[in-house]
Amino acid sequence: MLGDLDELRTFVRIVAAGSLSAAGREMNLALSVVSKRLASLERRTDTRLVARSTRRLALTEEGQQLYRHAQRILAEVVEAEEALSHGRVEPQGILRVGAPAALGRMHVGPVCRELVEAYPRISVDLRLTDRMVDLIDEGLDVAVRIGAPRDSALVMRRLADNRRILVGAPAYLERRGWPASPQDLESHDCIQYRGTGGRWRLLGPGGAVVELDTASRLRCDNGDVAQDWALAGCGLMWKSQIDVQDDLAAGRLVRVLPDWHGDSAPVCALFPSQRQLPTRVRLFLDAMARRLNREEAGR
Repeated sequence: MLGDLDELRTFVRIVAAGSLSAAGREMNLALSVVSKRLASLERRTDTRLVARSTRRLALTEEGQQLYRHAQRILAEVVEAEEALSHGRVEPQGILRVGAPAALGRMHVGPVCRELVEAYPRISVDLRLTDRMVDLIDEGLDVAVRIGAPRDSALVMRRLADNRRILVGAPAYLERRGWPASPQDLESHDCIQYRGTGGRWRLLGPGGAVVELDTASRLRCDNGDVAQDWALAGCGLMWKSQIDVQDDLAAGRLVRVLPDWHGDSAPVCALFPSQRQLPTRVRLFLDAMARRLNREEAGR
């Protein structure tokens, strides 16, 4: 079934590029050649792999399964060729990573830069968004997220411990006063963004749990914007500790209600399979874990 690697390479490129025509441009092939290779692969596998529509290209369930396997197969082929020609495996290829904006800017971006500097044959496509992404639909090798998913068919690797805490700018607290209890938050401006919503769950001393519906005149779907608002003194923010650690250390933000915090929200990496990960992905995961745990130890 997998006798023609060119068909597999073309199929993987179609998924990553989002269309047959885009894949053809990237591979410098005519659209007719790309279409013929996909049709041949579907014919030999006796399976429809791609559901075509006027708006977008989407994989069938069988196409998603083959895509995951094909990525691993092609990565192994490349590494085997490198081992034979150079006597060692040199990591190479495009590392496609997704991450939230704040975490991406603070930690994922620097790790990607260091990998590119250390390994000349690796390139990186980093996509920053606070929305949850589908790795297969977006053609990603790995997604870094804050908080373990409750239900996912993906493999998860825990990179670092983390939890949400309450913070505010000194100017805001001087103007509005310091809350002495979680209930005091009801009279404060509480910045909301998609990652936390308006209902906050605080865990306190002795196992105490308080859930509050917070009010805000400032809401957004981006953690960076929410953090900018907090830094400007617009209100209190419920944010991952790892996102605000630099601002806390510099005194730009201060922790409020330090005896209270949120549920564990570890930094996790999600990827399609634990087996036969490309070397570039393994290098990225190890580098992320080292960086995040170094930062944790330094706090």
